[in-house]
Amino acid sequence: MESQLVVAAGIDKYFPSGVQALRDLDLEISRGQFVSIVGPSGCGKSTFLRLVAGLDQPTSGELRVEGHDPLGLAFVFQDATLLPWRSVAHNITLPLELRREAADERVAQTLELVGLTDFAAAYPAQLSGGMRMRVSIARALVTRPQILLLDEPFGALDEITRQRLNEELLRLWQEDRWTGLFVTHNVSEAVFLSQRVLVMSARPGHLLAAIRARRTCAAPLNLSA
Repeated sequence: MESQLVVAAGIDKYFPSGVQALRDLDLEISRGQFVSIVGPSGCGKSTFLRLVAGLDQPTSGELRVEGHDPLGLAFVFQDATLLPWRSVAHNITLPLELRREAADERVAQTLELVGLTDFAAAYPAQLSGGMRMRVSIARALVTRPQILLLDEPFGALDEITRQRLNEELLRLWQEDRWTGLFVTHNVSEAVFLSQRVLVMSARPGHLLAAIRARRTCAAPLNLSA
């Protein structure tokens, strides 16, 4: 039986303005799965990631994240959010510095993992958009998270760079098997990357369908409900 790492039951989320972002949301995510969430703009996809990360709280319902340890979570945003005055290596080091953990060996390993060893001393302004996003992913992975939350990380990239980073992200997941929760508007991207695709309604968002992808890498368009 699969271990459920994230369980949402009857989640409602209202903002102080009175806008309802989520309505009666029920879903489960198993340990080691890569799951994508798709749906219309404003349907609460990013809001749900923030709830999982503990950056916000549901108005009602129950959300269980196994362990409840914020150190076991890492977040990759749509913008790379790199510090421009720090080199690639020092941007990746930042979360380890905040935890006062040894960094040198893990940063070197992570740079190699994402193919940026030769750019360790470069600064964000010297990198392409795709390379900056790889640094952002490396900064998240250096903490060895149980859950990696990705909020449209490739949305601003050109199609060729986006596809290349999709392939790299899939490779990274296959190597370490963290649990991935990926928000995107791109259905092809969701199917290519994911074992399951969760389809949300327009706001207030609730789950319309959970679609399982079979043989994701070999047959990215082969879906079953």
